Amino acid sequence: MPITAINPATGAVIREYQEIPARVAAEAVDQSHQAFLEWRQTSFAERSQVMRSAARILREGAGDYARLMAEEMGKPITQGRAESEKCAWVCDHYAEHAETFLAPETVETDASKSYVAFKPLGVVLAVMPWNFPFWQVFRFAAPALMAGNVGVLKHASNVPGCALAIEDVFRQAGLPANVFRTLLIGSKRVDAIIEHPVVRAVTLTGSTPAGRSVARKAGEVLKKTVLELGGSDPYVVLSDADVEAAASTCVASRLINSGQSCINAKRFVVVASQRERFEQLFVEEMKAAKVGDPLAADTEVGPQARSELRDELHEQVESSIDKGARCLLGGSLPEGPGAFYPPTVLTDVRKGMPAFDEELFGPVAAIIAVPDDEAAIQVANDSSFGLGAAVFTADVERGEQIAADRLEAGCCFVNSFVKSDPRLPFGGIKDSGYGRELSHFGIREFVNVKTVYVG
Repeated sequence: MPITAINPATGAVIREYQEIPARVAAEAVDQSHQAFLEWRQTSFAERSQVMRSAARILREGAGDYARLMAEEMGKPITQGRAESEKCAWVCDHYAEHAETFLAPETVETDASKSYVAFKPLGVVLAVMPWNFPFWQVFRFAAPALMAGNVGVLKHASNVPGCALAIEDVFRQAGLPANVFRTLLIGSKRVDAIIEHPVVRAVTLTGSTPAGRSVARKAGEVLKKTVLELGGSDPYVVLSDADVEAAASTCVASRLINSGQSCINAKRFVVVASQRERFEQLFVEEMKAAKVGDPLAADTEVGPQARSELRDELHEQVESSIDKGARCLLGGSLPEGPGAFYPPTVLTDVRKGMPAFDEELFGPVAAIIAVPDDEAAIQVANDSSFGLGAAVFTADVERGEQIAADRLEAGCCFVNSFVKSDPRLPFGGIKDSGYGRELSHFGIREFVNVKTVYVG
């Protein structure tokens, strides 16, 4: 069965790839396990050398990788270059810090010597999405490989070229054969890979339904999982916020990756006294965003990754309007080729509308007016998701208290938009998943936390 890469800006077929047979996929996993038996014996210094080489290759090839992302999933090319640089950063980060993160920890007991060691598990299957086709993979691969594991990648079927390019980065960097493998298979074949006896763990970034499916199968065969799933991040604009700065930051977050990010700002919970000015500024900035060819340097919003995803987004918008939301900007399907969708602003959004209850994966903003600050926090938490959240206020100390103690999310920011950083743990709660990526928490997800006791 072919895997077809389609340019979402034009609808043209880029290339067709042949899905590998089940036997070949199983053999590839076996080969990765054999590679693990040697890779786990390498020193941190040896692994770091490979990872730093990968970082150099990513920086040198940033333009080519950005073009590949633009062509396969529509990412604006300037954002693709930044993504490649961020991948290089995470490689460098773990090359420098992995040995410290995984250093044995002495524990005083009755033994003559006792400590906790952190040892690799083996083959880790990564099921990755298309929206950040390089970053999502490298933020898993850099810590997993530095810990001594090996990686098998099942990437989204609309970015096969990116999947193969990532494998090639590691090959050029000197990673031994089969320590990182890309499997060109469809989503229906994931269960068989999870069931493979040598696969020790699974990490998935994707939708909540996909996470449930992987968790269910992994649970049946007792495999460790880390799930980073959907989000409907609330950005809370309190009564004392700098509304100009808040609106600008909110728009910037809503439009990152053409609105196709799990940690985009999606629900804007605004205290009534700030509403009129916030809506005015927000609409002005959304309207000014340049929509166009993702290969053009000045494009800020490219197409949606696939036409059916664009159509689903439009259905959510229309349903919300039918239920009483008002459209302040956009909201109409554009004519012409490509899966483009205009920056759109909905207001008067309430519970029971798709714009409130569901994740809007595209450049659509939902403004929710509330009477006061306390109501804003309550509405922000009124969601099945819990990935990221932000609060805007002039009282930074109060904002920190709200972020730390009251907002229900894995990543909470004050007067800034939510973003991932190799130095900080990343992940969610509730329907946004469990487990953490990045920082020392991320590298310890896929290790055997082993007690060693010497009597």
